[in-house]
Amino acid sequence: MLFLFIPRLLGDGVDQAFTLVQERDFSRSEVDSLLVRTAILVIVFGLARGVFGFVQMFLGETLSQRVSNRLRMTYFDKLQSQSFSFFDGVHTGQLMSRGLSDIEGVRMFVQSGMVQIFRVVVMIVAAAVFMVLIDWQLALLSLGFVPFLVFRSARLRIQLRKTWRRIQDALGDLTTTTQENLAGVRVVRAFSAQKYEQEKFDVTAREVVDLRLSAAKQHARGGGSISFAFLLAWAALLWIGGEKYIDGELTIGELTQFFAFLGILRFPVRMIIMIVNSTSRASSAGGRIFEVLDIPSVIEDAEDARPLNVTSAVIRFEDVSLSYKGIMALDHVSFEARPDHSIGIVGPPGSGKSSVANLIPRFYDADSGEVTIDGTQVRHLTVDSVRQAVGLVEQDPFLFDGTIRDNIRYGDLDADHSRVTDAARVAQIHDFIESLPDGYDTVIGERGIGLSGGQRQRVAIARTLLRNPPILIFDDSTSSIDAGTDARIRVALQGMQGRHTIITIAHRLSSLQRADEILVLDSGRVVERGTHEELLSRESRYRELWNLQQKDGLELPEVEQ
Repeated sequence: MLFLFIPRLLGDGVDQAFTLVQERDFSRSEVDSLLVRTAILVIVFGLARGVFGFVQMFLGETLSQRVSNRLRMTYFDKLQSQSFSFFDGVHTGQLMSRGLSDIEGVRMFVQSGMVQIFRVVVMIVAAAVFMVLIDWQLALLSLGFVPFLVFRSARLRIQLRKTWRRIQDALGDLTTTTQENLAGVRVVRAFSAQKYEQEKFDVTAREVVDLRLSAAKQHARGGGSISFAFLLAWAALLWIGGEKYIDGELTIGELTQFFAFLGILRFPVRMIIMIVNSTSRASSAGGRIFEVLDIPSVIEDAEDARPLNVTSAVIRFEDVSLSYKGIMALDHVSFEARPDHSIGIVGPPGSGKSSVANLIPRFYDADSGEVTIDGTQVRHLTVDSVRQAVGLVEQDPFLFDGTIRDNIRYGDLDADHSRVTDAARVAQIHDFIESLPDGYDTVIGERGIGLSGGQRQRVAIARTLLRNPPILIFDDSTSSIDAGTDARIRVALQGMQGRHTIITIAHRLSSLQRADEILVLDSGRVVERGTHEELLSRESRYRELWNLQQKDGLELPEVEQ
């Protein structure tokens, strides 16, 4: 705003100097003094503008960083609370792109768009007022390009918004391609598919480049047309303003002010195009972000939800059915698990075994029937309290990039070393860890890449056992472990029965021998149930599987207890 006083100073200085020069007895020193005084005032106002400009830039950057950080944390919190069904239908790369690239687009708008809008509007309005006060006809002529500017900017914003939406979507696809390639790098190398992956990446990358070039062309055309309109206004000012000066309707200082004001307006006029581009990008990016933020979580605490206070740790499925996108996963399943009655579950792939495990900690909600813990439906319990009470070990466990100790302590960050080692002993992984050069401080790499599949499973078992939850679910969690080690783990877990409710899901039937009741699932239904001995004593699918595994040498070696 202070910068707008400079044309007034220049104009007044020029008029005063011109008046002195026209006087026959003018003093050269008076003219020099006037010019120096005017120059000093211009420098002072320029310095003041620089200081305020620095403050504005600093505050704009501060505001943009705070807004983006708040938006980033809100977005991350939303992802943490979303149900598993949400992640089943969206690509990880798209979520990463929205959390990084799109939020950065919003941040740039806050920094260089939103903050600048006020400044640009104030400068244009104030300059227009000053010019009208000098000569309203010449002011209207000089600012005649403003309506064209408004129309062109509005049209450009609509065009750029569509383009930027396509760019953000393409960037999400590019991130997805990169993420999948890195996650499946071993598969890519094993099948020598590097060229195929490069071509797939190149197609998406070229799409991003083409879309960005399209946005750049639209931006450049808008800027070029507005610059041309600006020059036309400048030419009209030179022509009509010159005639007004010749006719004595305008002083040379006032004409100088007009030229100075137009020179000052050149920056905010060009900034309008940048703001339009930034606004269009932020609008499309913000839309993609709020698409996620506005999606309600399917799994939420009910209004009457209360914390779970485990007393008996009795789990009951009563006529439970579950489907995924119309495909039946569980069909009227009923059973009861308690500390003195462990459950084993077996069945072919896709029979619904993991669906049972997913319903207990409320990763999903049943379509019908009731899942209860100690007589209370899990829907009426707080999600956090239920998941604190349930320890789930999956077939393909996820390990974080860090030390073995940190991965085991993830179950209880306050656990001391003795508790960590006790859990590792039960999981039959302690001796292996001790044999490593750095022991429990060994860094295992991303996703536990430094460990074998069986070792990762045992670390995951130790991580879950460290929490000591009253309910333990093992979802084929020893599938990569040799039969002997599996037997020793089962023996160790046998000592926990009576204090913990244990549900074991396995393809290796020998892992279920000690279960008090075994459920055989097929197509989501319980087709057989009973103890290991009862199922073997009659013609059953379980018996067929048992005989087949024994024939293949998969029987469990007996381990003395």
